[in-house]
Amino acid sequence: MIHQLLRKIGILSIFLLILPHEIYAKGTSSPALGINLAGPCDWNTELPFVDLMCFSRAFASQRHGMSYGKGPPLSLDTAGYPTSLPSDGWAETALISWGGHPWPVGVYTIHYEGKGKLDFGKSECRILENTPGFLKVELKLKEANLHMSILETDPSDHLRNIHVILPGFEETWRSNPWHPLFLKRWKKVACLRFMDFMGTNNSKIVKWAQRPRIGDSTFAGRGVPLELLIDLCNRNHIDPWFCMPAQAEDDYIRNFAVMVHEKLDPSLKIHLEYSNEVWNSGFSQYKYASEKGQVLGLSKNYAEAVWLYTARRSMETFTIFESVFGGSSRLVRILPAQFGNPYMARKILEFEGASHHADAIAIAPYVDFCVPQKGTKNTAGEVATWSLDQLFSHLQENVLPVVQKKIKAYQDLSHEYGLDLVAYEGGQHLVGIAGGENDRPLTDLFLAANGDRRMGTIYSTLLNSWTQSGGSLFCHFSSIAQWDKWGSWGLMQYWDDNPESSPKFQAVQSWGISCK
Repeated sequence: MIHQLLRKIGILSIFLLILPHEIYAKGTSSPALGINLAGPCDWNTELPFVDLMCFSRAFASQRHGMSYGKGPPLSLDTAGYPTSLPSDGWAETALISWGGHPWPVGVYTIHYEGKGKLDFGKSECRILENTPGFLKVELKLKEANLHMSILETDPSDHLRNIHVILPGFEETWRSNPWHPLFLKRWKKVACLRFMDFMGTNNSKIVKWAQRPRIGDSTFAGRGVPLELLIDLCNRNHIDPWFCMPAQAEDDYIRNFAVMVHEKLDPSLKIHLEYSNEVWNSGFSQYKYASEKGQVLGLSKNYAEAVWLYTARRSMETFTIFESVFGGSSRLVRILPAQFGNPYMARKILEFEGASHHADAIAIAPYVDFCVPQKGTKNTAGEVATWSLDQLFSHLQENVLPVVQKKIKAYQDLSHEYGLDLVAYEGGQHLVGIAGGENDRPLTDLFLAANGDRRMGTIYSTLLNSWTQSGGSLFCHFSSIAQWDKWGSWGLMQYWDDNPESSPKFQAVQSWGISCK
């Protein structure tokens, strides 16, 4: 009997040694820093691209005497460029809408195809060169926002393929579309989460033909094209985190996987997630998943149908990628969880054995202090009277311990299922809600707190707790974004902010370096 037992143990040991690494090493990944990149829109303050058209607003119909975008409907080509203009009207796009921060002034170069006339509205503009297909203009700040208008276009050869190149990049924009400060800023992170960059929330993309293209007039609305996401990861040698659109068909996912397999540096890992926060009723993916789950008979309960469909569709997505990649060795297959709802997490992990087909469970460990206008305590009117000392004492004594306890509980859960624990989002979460966002003194307090050195201490405490609890990848939300009453999510506010003046940025960067 003893000999038989020893023989079995020996066979088991050999079996474990030859198991694929991704299975044998589950739940053992080291901590690392990732970042959620702010999404494509004209108020994006990060300037990822040197071509301002990439994040411009969709062309709007304008007519004198009418408010913005209230002119007659525009006829657009498949890339989003107007094929003609309404009588007594023009088409306009916002290139930069930043409020009070100056945009880069200097000599811009504009490349285009077709025949027509461009104008830069209320900015101070001096034309230096004007030849067919090319403009060189000196633009100076006259008001906070930068707009471009199409005043004339030839319907038989309409203006299209327009590029508005920032000063200093005329010679390089075709070979390198990325702003060098953007590349440098995130060069040392381990992973780029493309949730907002891909326009994941409320995405209407179903078919591969609907994907964003490099030739589109703007990437706002549908997201940055996959080719550019791959190029960014290859340039900086950083792992991607892709969020598949909730409604995407199998064919879309398969073609997506094929392009990644063909173009992404083979030494990089692919973090893979079905949509984003499907459990969040504020997004259209919640309604979609619930209806699909109920039609498939997964549950009659509206919320539970969301969870179970998320588990099934995640596994289907993983399977498609595995078929393209010939296995899962390059994949980090992620199942989502709500930070405050471990019951939901178990439902997802256990449904149809989903945990056996995944590598990690993802949570959002925020230092959460949401302040409503009305309530029994900590209302906007009350908290707005606090000093910064009072606010940081509250965060240290009352908020952080709760966050740390939840992280530990989820780490125990991830160990139970043999999975890594990753943070798909995380950071500070100081914001007014339910009317509290309109309390100006409260907003001012939160804005001041985000620039205070003690916020760096809050971040260091959070991240060190993550390390001590055994967490692996932590993707901060978000990269660079203007702070306002809706939240102070960016590590810094503007593309040209000095990183050394941001306690949040410094704390996150220092932790990321310490993880390597």
